[in-house]
Amino acid sequence: MKKVITILAIVIASYANAQAYKGKGDIKFQVGLNAQDGGTGINLSTDFGIGENMSYGFVASYLLSVNEPTGTSASFEDRADAKVRFNANLGSVLKFDKAMDIYPGLNLGTRNFGAHLGFRYFFSEGFGLYAEGGIPIAKYDSNIQGFDEYNNQFVFQIGASFNL
Repeated sequence: MKKVITILAIVIASYANAQAYKGKGDIKFQVGLNAQDGGTGINLSTDFGIGENMSYGFVASYLLSVNEPTGTSASFEDRADAKVRFNANLGSVLKFDKAMDIYPGLNLGTRNFGAHLGFRYFFSEGFGLYAEGGIPIAKYDSNIQGFDEYNNQFVFQIGASFNL
């Protein structure tokens, strides 16, 4: 009986219609590795579909491991960053498979105004992987020194994406 249920579950899963972006009402949650020069950490983000090819969301990142060249410890404020963002979900526009989405966007954070480019691939209706790169366009402080550089540079993220 267990073998029959397992085989049935595999067959049903293989026919699942995985979709990377569904449009208005779509909700994604992502958790991943945040990698940048001088530190690595965790990244959490969520996106809410507001149109056929548009979404907005929130991002929080925290550096778990940082280089401390001055010998002083990085505080919580030095390691953390939060942003709001807007995405243009272009997978359907570019005629990608429904399981794939590419999304360029802009973000406004506690440290800078920036841009990002991401890609999602869903293996099933609820689970996929994502990769995203981000850069600052305008920094709030023109004299960036020390730990302020951590949240004002190119950032790469990779991790899991979930449909909610």
